[in-house]
Amino acid sequence: MRSFNFFGRLCTAFHDYPSLSKIIVVSTLSSGSLIAYSEANTNNGNRGRVAHADAVASKKKKVVVLGTGWAAMTFLKNLNNSIYEVEVVSPRNFFLFTPLLPSVTCGKVEARSIVEPIRNIIRKKNIDVRYREAECTKIDPANNKIYCRATANTNSKRREEFAIDYDYLIIAVGAQVNTFNTPGVEGNCHFLKEIDDAQKIRRNVIDAFEKASLPNLTEEERKKILHFVVVGGGPTGVEFAAELHDFVNEDVVKLYPMVQNFVKITVLEATDHILNMFDKRITKFAEHKFGRDNIEVKLGSMVTKVTENEICTKAKGSDKTTSMPYGMVLWSTGIGPRPIVKDFMKQIGQGNRRALATDEWLRVEGVGNVYALGDCATINQRKVMEDITEIFKKADADNSGTLTLKEFQDISNDICERYPQMQLYLKSKPVRNIFDRPSQVKGKASKESIELSIEEFKSALSEVDTQLKNLPATAQVANQQGAYLAKCFNRMEECEINPEGPTRIRGTGRHRFRPFRYRHLGQFAPLGGEQTAAQLPGDWVSIGHSSQWLWYSIYASKQVSWRTRALVVSDWIRRFIFGRDTSGI
Repeated sequence: MRSFNFFGRLCTAFHDYPSLSKIIVVSTLSSGSLIAYSEANTNNGNRGRVAHADAVASKKKKVVVLGTGWAAMTFLKNLNNSIYEVEVVSPRNFFLFTPLLPSVTCGKVEARSIVEPIRNIIRKKNIDVRYREAECTKIDPANNKIYCRATANTNSKRREEFAIDYDYLIIAVGAQVNTFNTPGVEGNCHFLKEIDDAQKIRRNVIDAFEKASLPNLTEEERKKILHFVVVGGGPTGVEFAAELHDFVNEDVVKLYPMVQNFVKITVLEATDHILNMFDKRITKFAEHKFGRDNIEVKLGSMVTKVTENEICTKAKGSDKTTSMPYGMVLWSTGIGPRPIVKDFMKQIGQGNRRALATDEWLRVEGVGNVYALGDCATINQRKVMEDITEIFKKADADNSGTLTLKEFQDISNDICERYPQMQLYLKSKPVRNIFDRPSQVKGKASKESIELSIEEFKSALSEVDTQLKNLPATAQVANQQGAYLAKCFNRMEECEINPEGPTRIRGTGRHRFRPFRYRHLGQFAPLGGEQTAAQLPGDWVSIGHSSQWLWYSIYASKQVSWRTRALVVSDWIRRFIFGRDTSGI
């Protein structure tokens, strides 16, 4: 009788509380297990929630993200506002930790250790995010659409094509290698931008040593096969040369003792120094170390042509062309826009630029709901002298036609926030010095009483825009831009009501957000032999083994998941114990 009372109360509960639409009750009885399954009022219970979900979905803003690189990944990880419906479109279904690509080329780190599936990243989000493995072929800003082509193999002869609408578009597709239209580069050189590039280089390096070990080759043929040329003395080219040198001296001597003396590494740099974006102390040390390691560095050497067997160069200031045989060439000279970005730039009148121009809030100039970040874009910082008249009027609170020190100080914080070059300028020339004008009437008591005319104000700030600098195309910049844009999207509604940006120089009120500001956290240049050069904020330079351990620590901590962090650290430990993997797989 008690059993019937229990089931009676259970049925009543289902009737009174439709939200309990499904329940499984397991009761162990003497004769076995009894399973009771109920779906009472399923339709009625779900109807209200479905209607509510549809209503919420209809209000959501559609955000389309192109790319799965540093900028896109950081944006997705930091976005937490549920008012957005996010769709990620990229032919690459994983995030790649690009700073460790040179380590993959010689077996120091495995390829799988530095990639994280993008679905692993988005599945942890509590917002609506979907991924499409496809390539964007066209952007239509007039109709807020993008057109895509699936990259996955299908049974049909033609790849599936589809369109996606958007309210906001975020372009973070990165860049491609810039060959500067040098003949023969595309067909004969290796690049190092993707994981496939690193794996291909790794196979070619191993194949070169195996081929050079064959018994029927002459010394000249072995020298040609084992001549590795690096075009470009930037961080990627220098690190690859250093990794290859370590591989030869630590592993090849044991595995290929008959051919180790035929190995030659040459670095070709068109400018006067390698690592010219680093401190001069690092540049000098790197060049001297490469000299000691028998890595030949040819400065002021411009590549004019690459054939199947030879690379042709021309010295700076000379018209004479020389050629040398090679076994493998790595081309690492810079980046250029991808085809989809080039096409979009032509549509919006930016066809003569090398990257998409954005304002200080990462919005593409001329298109209000399209953002661009990472290597595919560059911030077009507005010049002070373009707005100097409006700045003067905004600062002239009493409309006297002259500007006092106090009036300028009252608005200087907003000006520095809006124009970062002003902040840099005032570090070298304090505000008070701007008002130290020799044309002022003698006998005035203090600088507080000095008043500048518009012409004197323009003259005082005539050199302020010389402080403008373009941001480097690095993972650090893209990472900070992704985090900044996610913060803006998270606070979009709140800042619409209560703007947090600086005062508008042209117009009234304040900007909705603070402009993007890049904070340089330092940079590394691994030079081989467990030595790394580090240039950190505050003009602090460190070179040696201690910097190498700092490099290990930071690069391990910057991995996007504990899975990749564990894999990378285990690869480093494995290399210390067993040496590099020379299988070429």
